[in-house]
Amino acid sequence: MARLSIDVTRAPREFRKGLSEIVAERRKDFPRRGGFGVTFTKVKRKGSHLAVAVSGTGVEVSYARPGDAFRALGRLLGAPARPKGFTESSPFSTLGIMVDCSRNGVLSLDAAKALMRRMALMGLNMMMLYTEDTYEVPGEPFFGYLRGRYTKAELRELDRYAAALGIELVPCIQTLAHLGQILQWPAYSDMRDTGGCLIAEERRTYELIEKMIAAVSSGVSSKRIHVGMDEAHGIGTGRYRDRHGVKPPFDILNDHLKKVRGICRKLGLKPMIWSDMYFRLGSASGSYYDGKTSIPRKIIDRIPKGVDFVYWDYYSHEVKHYDEWIERHRMLGHEPVMAGGIWTWNHFWCALPHSLSATDCCMKSCKRKGLAEVFMTMWGDDGMEVDLWSALPGLQFFADHGYTGSADVDRKALAANLRGSCGIEIDDYVAASSIDLPPAVKNPGTFAGNVSKGLLWQDPLLAVMDPEFGRSPLRKHYAALAKKLAKAAAKKNAGAARLELPARIAKVLALKSELRRDLVAAYRKGGRAKLRAIVKGDLADLRRELKQLWKTHRRVWLSLYKPFGLEVLERRYGGLAARLESLSDRLADYAAGRVDSIPELEAKLEKVYGHLRTVNHGRVATPSGIK
Repeated sequence: MARLSIDVTRAPREFRKGLSEIVAERRKDFPRRGGFGVTFTKVKRKGSHLAVAVSGTGVEVSYARPGDAFRALGRLLGAPARPKGFTESSPFSTLGIMVDCSRNGVLSLDAAKALMRRMALMGLNMMMLYTEDTYEVPGEPFFGYLRGRYTKAELRELDRYAAALGIELVPCIQTLAHLGQILQWPAYSDMRDTGGCLIAEERRTYELIEKMIAAVSSGVSSKRIHVGMDEAHGIGTGRYRDRHGVKPPFDILNDHLKKVRGICRKLGLKPMIWSDMYFRLGSASGSYYDGKTSIPRKIIDRIPKGVDFVYWDYYSHEVKHYDEWIERHRMLGHEPVMAGGIWTWNHFWCALPHSLSATDCCMKSCKRKGLAEVFMTMWGDDGMEVDLWSALPGLQFFADHGYTGSADVDRKALAANLRGSCGIEIDDYVAASSIDLPPAVKNPGTFAGNVSKGLLWQDPLLAVMDPEFGRSPLRKHYAALAKKLAKAAAKKNAGAARLELPARIAKVLALKSELRRDLVAAYRKGGRAKLRAIVKGDLADLRRELKQLWKTHRRVWLSLYKPFGLEVLERRYGGLAARLESLSDRLADYAAGRVDSIPELEAKLEKVYGHLRTVNHGRVATPSGIK
């Protein structure tokens, strides 16, 4: 890769501090002597523009926006030993990301800053930290209680750091639904309509919302704010109905949005919301993507103006689908902001094949339809178990798509750009996604299921996922993958070490994925000697490897997130470890003739779903629904 020489003190003042942070992290790529000397020149251009010219041992970067300059630097860092000139521009005013900080994993300040540096080198210029309750609200001690909430000082620190890298930090909160974390406490119990949904048309509700918006916005310089309002299922059917009677959900939603917009205007802010509730309420099935959705004209006319609608879609692999729904959003009288997805949620490792495929279709449509703003979400459903860095190839792909006018992203250029921005080998990271792609998965490019999670967390005796695989050769797949990923993790590139986590997951699953099959086979044949061999062999190895996986996963977690929320992950590992120890003891008792049977191995397992899909921990850890 190219070695560059930069005199930070002579760089344009607007990104000098951000540049110094990148140079400090990547010191080996910026030798004090030698290397190609890089200079920066700002040009007056509307929108995005960057041009790189190479002459002798000098490189001149011309740029219109700070983000363009940082992207040029990222591309140069990934270029061959002698770089070549190039020009680029983006049709988008906003290319951003959203990181979920509400499902146990609250991104630490150091990790957020490291992510921002990589974003800048990709050319991304907006970041949202999705915080349902994980930010400090003065006078509200139970808001984000024991959840690792951001203080105002921390948000200000992150905002200044983002600005130095040409990134806008936009608050992203909730003001209607998804607030179950606060509504669980007695201090807020009378503010619940249904589930995690606030009750509308109540004075105290809007007093709290104003405090929330004022608190989170005071820590950042952006005058934009995402106020959520998605998935408010059953709005108006709980405590609201008891207090206010029956009212059409559309009217409740519009009136609530009008009040929240008023609060934003009072505080000098421009709000945006997720758009799904308008389409869900117009659908007989309550579906967001129902082609038969009908929103009455009188409802559309009453939608408050001055609010941006965010169209979220993480699923489709057809460009025409995005085309259609962009136009449906425009029919509401709003130019949509697009939110795609890099699939981190419900996974240990990002579902990269699916993410790249869906993002490709999404971005092609956004360019074809002339959208100005698009960002990629990285959710953390069911405990934020994921190594967030596994999503970086997806973010680079998104950024490269945003800076090319051609229909397709060049895979060779993508690999080089990812090396430059993150020090990551894309093929190794994509290969790690195979922890969720055993042979039973026939469509890996469009499959977003979390096979590894189901196989890891399912009870070793009550293996509810086993019937979904039949006799698929899981052990062979995971044993080969573990060796492949362990070899990749030993490489010298900066991102290689993170492959230890999926390598250890694969090693554990090689021992666990067919364990119950083997136990049942031996048990039915009365093979007590075989069961003793399993206890001393695979089961002992599994228990040892699980302990190492737990420690590796804990280290990864603490490198990314605040420690609050780690207890959820560790309770899962502790529960599985206890069940494996219990299994070992009971098998030993049976093999020694101290007990006559093991009823769980006699139970017939049934197919629950009939196909591989996304599952959560609670569903696979036990078939019991105790609450």
